Amino acid sequence: MPLLYILCSLLCAVYCSIIIAYRVWFKKLQPFQPTDAPDQYQSFSVIIPARNEAANITNCLQSIITNNYPQAFFEIIVIDDFSTDNTPECVRKMQQQYSNIQLLSLEAMIGKRSMLAYKKKAIELAIEQAKSNWIVTTDADCIVPKNWLSNLNNYIHQTNAVFVAAPVSFINTHSFISLFQCLDFMSLQGITAAAVSAGVHSMCNGANLAYSKAIFYAVDGFKDIDTIASGDDMLLMGKIQKQYTGKTGYLFNNNSIVQTLPMPTWKDFINQRIRWASKTGKYQDGKIIAVLALVYLFNLSLLVLFFSCFLVPKLFIFWLLLLIIKTVCELSFIIPVARFFKQEKLLIWFPVMQPFHIVYTVVAGWLGLFGKYQWKDRKVK
Repeated sequence: MPLLYILCSLLCAVYCSIIIAYRVWFKKLQPFQPTDAPDQYQSFSVIIPARNEAANITNCLQSIITNNYPQAFFEIIVIDDFSTDNTPECVRKMQQQYSNIQLLSLEAMIGKRSMLAYKKKAIELAIEQAKSNWIVTTDADCIVPKNWLSNLNNYIHQTNAVFVAAPVSFINTHSFISLFQCLDFMSLQGITAAAVSAGVHSMCNGANLAYSKAIFYAVDGFKDIDTIASGDDMLLMGKIQKQYTGKTGYLFNNNSIVQTLPMPTWKDFINQRIRWASKTGKYQDGKIIAVLALVYLFNLSLLVLFFSCFLVPKLFIFWLLLLIIKTVCELSFIIPVARFFKQEKLLIWFPVMQPFHIVYTVVAGWLGLFGKYQWKDRKVK
């Protein structure tokens, strides 16, 4: 029993120390200030892989087309990933109005052969067709802000970065599962901003990402990371960060936040998180592997400790104390993050979500390494 107290206390102490470090790094961040009139416009190729996104793709394209950026300096490449709905027709309808929208078909380019990394192959083939020297990626269910490309252009010219991560937030649809995802994802995005800006480890999200086309080819693109479905963002960032130290950056500006829809059901949500967790074994950054292992072990210890309370009731006070410490520590971090994302009102739900967060972390982490999941109507090992 004393060993259990010591182990759980140690995990809690190290976990809270890391969360506090993230808080310190996040608080040091200064919002990026774009210039009013950039000296030159960077040319962008916006790439959107799309599979069965008929309900969302039009709104996504419209938000990009109406950006405060000259249309002569950006193109949009939608690559249809074997959609079984009318996604291609929705894109073609937009093409009739806007000449800088291009539609590619993954099926026409690779045939019927099966693979694991359809999304990576879609992006790779779209990059081959891209006319611009900067690639920007987002997802088909996203809405981008008005100054999205303008802020990217400013950031690239001011920093000379070759890879730029930028913020993403979930749209709150006011269901319980939506609130849970908004809080969970906001925490991940806060850690992303803190870690990337501090140069501690690599994190990003493909819904709001930009990188030099030349650098993509210089690191051999997705070579050696194309054996899993996920990782078109973080694994690529890891490759670039390894060869181009100090040339990756984070665009910390809340006028650059890309919004995306949460998963509609718990099943979809767990499958998404398993998909994200499945790339863990491919990380080359030992620091992020250590952090992920710690997060998993601490949450696992809390779950085991909770069930142990039924056998040894006196453990409940100890478990409750650790849960309170965890909650307070995380709140100290997420409060400034919520202010940045303008989602402070959601924080009232944060303590309520703690038990659900512990369970999902353990389940998704385990299945991400050893299980199977379904994504976009595909079963993936």
